[in-house]
Amino acid sequence: MKKQRLAILGAGESGVGTALLAKAKGYAVFVSDKGIIKEKYKEVLIHNEIEWEEQQHTESKILNADVVMKSPGIPDKVALIQKLISNKIPVVSEIEFASKYTNAIIVGITGSNGKTTTASLAHHILKQELNVGLAGNIGDSFAKQILEDDFKNYVLEISSFQLDGIVDFRPNIAVLTNITPDHLDRYDYKFENYIDSKFRIALNQTKEDYLIYDADDEVINKWLNENTIQSKLLPFSLVKTIENGAYLDNENIIITIGNNQIIMPTKNIALEGKHNVKNAMAASTVAHLLKIRKQTIRESLENFHGVEHRLEQVLKINKVQYINDSKATNVNATYYALESMGAPTVWIVGGVDKGNDYSGLFPFINEKVKAIICLGIDNEKLIESFGNMVDVIVETQFMSEAVKIAYKLAEAGDNVLLSPACASFDLFENYEDRGRQFKDAVRNL
Repeated sequence: MKKQRLAILGAGESGVGTALLAKAKGYAVFVSDKGIIKEKYKEVLIHNEIEWEEQQHTESKILNADVVMKSPGIPDKVALIQKLISNKIPVVSEIEFASKYTNAIIVGITGSNGKTTTASLAHHILKQELNVGLAGNIGDSFAKQILEDDFKNYVLEISSFQLDGIVDFRPNIAVLTNITPDHLDRYDYKFENYIDSKFRIALNQTKEDYLIYDADDEVINKWLNENTIQSKLLPFSLVKTIENGAYLDNENIIITIGNNQIIMPTKNIALEGKHNVKNAMAASTVAHLLKIRKQTIRESLENFHGVEHRLEQVLKINKVQYINDSKATNVNATYYALESMGAPTVWIVGGVDKGNDYSGLFPFINEKVKAIICLGIDNEKLIESFGNMVDVIVETQFMSEAVKIAYKLAEAGDNVLLSPACASFDLFENYEDRGRQFKDAVRNL
């Protein structure tokens, strides 16, 4: 039998994890990266005798593959991907490839915002009683965990780009936190294309499976009214009474699944803000479905302190609170951040604009923002949008300088908030790098 050939485009966490799993499953593997491969990943490839290249894609070694796994960062419009598609060579994502090699129960979580917090919180609750891994857009790759840990359950944080590369992938429980315009540059600037991409999480679900979703989200409701899916629906809401699903009644989350109801008080939830009550509802509904005890869910909600780079309180200096929300890579995430500000705020914003509409933020700018620091290579749209709304708006291309300016502008009792509403790739490696640079700059004040 001739070995099946797998070509992997992109030698990051998902690419190298897939290479290891594929080699163990008998594939002939070739890894190709257009950029420079990080040393730690290079060492893994060399140690495992996996063929690789960097700073190029040798087409002859990729177009002869039986299947190609591409990094979510590579758009479908790239010429090489178009060639693979026209040659009828399947191009899949890591979650599609890896899921074929596990019988675990899979919880798949997607949405424009809140998916990292919801996935981390769901994992935090489940791990108290179950053997469970956390993967997808977060932590060690799904493929590597299947190879090395073989968990009986997985919580996967899944982006729209990963969902674009699925064929048979089917989560037993899917969670859709919300849908707001994001990444429109990858979807021909058509919101409906992005919406369809998010709903791919339920594409292969059967009537044995569940879809947990935000019933207050008009975009989700509209799509569900116009399309049919097989899975059982479990909505959650802050404003409606929900018969089957979760809702807020006074200060309590009521979760009902079939004849089984649990009540969770919200007053001791460690995460603050309305959006986090929704994240808690989604994660608790997952836990309730998987038969986690009520006491465990309650305790987990009370001792979970959130995710790095998401409204993370860094330091208080001269009675000014510095807050790292670098993970806010779209307008809706920044909306939640500004909404939660209880004091005058110096706002650091900017980066790579993905077709953003900033008008939804205007009420908060008027009410809460005293100065704006634009941190990006091209700040024209930000200055156009907000220039007339605040007295002080400045530009910089250095995080250290942005923090020093904020330090001068902020007075006792103010907040300094990094909540960029944009992608980070103009000045930083990723949003984590941006957040860490912010924290380092604050600590160096």
